[in-house]
Amino acid sequence: MAISFSGAAKAEICRAIPQKQCCCLAQCFGILLFCNSFGADGIRIITESREFASILPRLFKRAFNVNFDLFPSIEAPGKLVFQINDPDKLTEIMTIFGFDPKDTLSLHVNLPVVEEDCCKTAFIRGAFLAGGSVTDPNKGYHLEIATSHHSVSRETFALTQEIMGFPMKSASRGGGQVLYLKQSEQISDFLTFLGAPVAAMGIMEARLEKELNNKVNRRCNCDDANTSKVVEAAQEQLSAIRTLRELGLLESLPQKLQQAAVAREQHPEASLTELAASIEPPISKPAMNHRLKKLVENAKEAVK
Repeated sequence: MAISFSGAAKAEICRAIPQKQCCCLAQCFGILLFCNSFGADGIRIITESREFASILPRLFKRAFNVNFDLFPSIEAPGKLVFQINDPDKLTEIMTIFGFDPKDTLSLHVNLPVVEEDCCKTAFIRGAFLAGGSVTDPNKGYHLEIATSHHSVSRETFALTQEIMGFPMKSASRGGGQVLYLKQSEQISDFLTFLGAPVAAMGIMEARLEKELNNKVNRRCNCDDANTSKVVEAAQEQLSAIRTLRELGLLESLPQKLQQAAVAREQHPEASLTELAASIEPPISKPAMNHRLKKLVENAKEAVK
């Protein structure tokens, strides 16, 4: 099955696992706060990314020294589900992040876990891997990270603005919260920040291609419009020349106008520049335009 653009971006991000313990914890924190379920009753992480699935067990082992109670085969089709249900494991993980599993759990971003810039980066990387997606740039520009926890979304919003230098947009969707970007440059910067420069380059290449196509289309439309104007003007001029000839007036006009009339009849599709060059001796484009306009004016006067 062909991998999606979003899947390719996540695969690129997964090539590097945090080496520092603090960053490993921060990335797991981002994963847990943006995964399908994280609470006293269990952890449930669902993903379609095989690359993300392949690093999850190593991340959790390095961060908490625990194994998943339920984990799928990477070769299994469809979505992959990871679960931790053991109460002792859950208590240990929650305690590390400053939560008391005995209380009603209101999840939030525990700031000491993301105190350093490297940990902030790791946290946002984990959030995107667990709850994020990015649209194929050939179809549109949209990157988002979704969570069911309002406090987490609000605090992650502030965190991304602090470290990225620009804010994400925020919206509610189906009882959850979504942080998103719609500008191609910001999405490209965000992916580069996460560690996916190839995907970021894909965003910019798609943008440049669209801009080039739009420029070509505008030029073609402009050329078509100009061609239509040339054709309409030539038809008007030819009609005027026929009228003057039928009324026997063409031969009585000045030699320069007769010369212009012959040139237009001999070259009905030629531009003004081409007509001006065909005259002996050649004349300027404005001069040719003036002569043809005089022919049209004389024809209109003649039929009044």
